Amino acid sequence: MKKTQIDLNSDMGEGFGPWTIGDGVDEQLMPLISSANIATGFHAGDPNIMRKTVGMARQHGVGIGAHPGLRDRQGFGRRHIDAPAHELLHDMLYQLGALREFARLEGLALQHIKPHGALYMHVARDEALALALVEALQRIDPGLYLYCMDGSTVHRVAQALGQPVVREFYADRDYDQSGSMVFTRRVAALDPERVARKVARACTEGLVHTVEGRDISVAFDSVCIHSDTPGALDLLRATRRALDEKQIRVVGANMLALA
Repeated sequence: MKKTQIDLNSDMGEGFGPWTIGDGVDEQLMPLISSANIATGFHAGDPNIMRKTVGMARQHGVGIGAHPGLRDRQGFGRRHIDAPAHELLHDMLYQLGALREFARLEGLALQHIKPHGALYMHVARDEALALALVEALQRIDPGLYLYCMDGSTVHRVAQALGQPVVREFYADRDYDQSGSMVFTRRVAALDPERVARKVARACTEGLVHTVEGRDISVAFDSVCIHSDTPGALDLLRATRRALDEKQIRVVGANMLALA
């Protein structure tokens, strides 16, 4: 079934002090998306960048989400850290609280939470961490959207406990036959038109081509294009053109008819 509207999200504020990750074009990316996953200090980001990024999101009417990562700035949060579920949960809550205060300073509420990198993959498969996270969100903010992969452990736990989820499709990442994203620490520059066609096909046919060479079905509510992917601005521009051509509106998570 063809989608008529979709959320479009990207990771924002992924720098530290004078350093930036990716092309450093957050100000140009922000008007093209509907939801921003803002780095909260552990894998990237600092208080000044967080405040600035929240302000940019407010200016463009973009939904704000916390993007907590592992304590691994050198590895950009993409290296697995074997830690107990309660430690990882407390790190996420610490970062969530930091961004919430900057949002409040701008008169905004948080829209969502989306773990970053290796932490995202960990909570996608680890039942103890998934349960700890969702139970904490139920107590803190039961209306906060949790961004995750369709069919993942955390998706299943969130559905069982009634936490709203936004399922993601990754425009700039490959998929394998199981329907999982192929995790990588470095992504090469991609062809913008090819990425745009991939997104358009997923939105109109519900299919994506895998690294094994076959098509699989994908269910999702939001399309993610990472800001640190080389040429991210061109990828987003091409994707917006493709969505416009297919008459698919880009809207925030709170405007979606979620499954």
